[in-house]
Amino acid sequence: MLECTVRWHEGMSFIAETGSGHLVAMDGAPEAGGHNWAPRPLEMLLAGTGGCTSFDVIMILKKARQDIVDCEVKLTAERATEDPKVFTRIDMHFVVKGRGLKPDAVERAIKLSAEKYCSASIMLGKTARMSHSWEIVEV
Repeated sequence: MLECTVRWHEGMSFIAETGSGHLVAMDGAPEAGGHNWAPRPLEMLLAGTGGCTSFDVIMILKKARQDIVDCEVKLTAERATEDPKVFTRIDMHFVVKGRGLKPDAVERAIKLSAEKYCSASIMLGKTARMSHSWEIVEV
């Protein structure tokens, strides 16, 4: 079970305390009463999705004995225009760096994350069209 407690801080800012004991700040836009001190809650959701899928891709490539040294994923999201303004499209572009990485291994890792392992992106995929692209950078 995962747990999190979110406390109202000031204006429209919040401090989340995760079940693992970490603190994360979130804030609203100034036009909504926020101070712009921290990421917006939906930005955190998108960032968490990027972290979740990157974790999977790295683990899968390591298990496949690929010499990965870096992984970056850029997520771009579109939202519905009316409430609830859910994500309607999320594009992910991975830049995977390593030595002698096999393209089929990278493609397989991203596909496994998207279809089987990344709980966050699979949940968001219920409302958003997801796309994945990637490139390999030899180091």
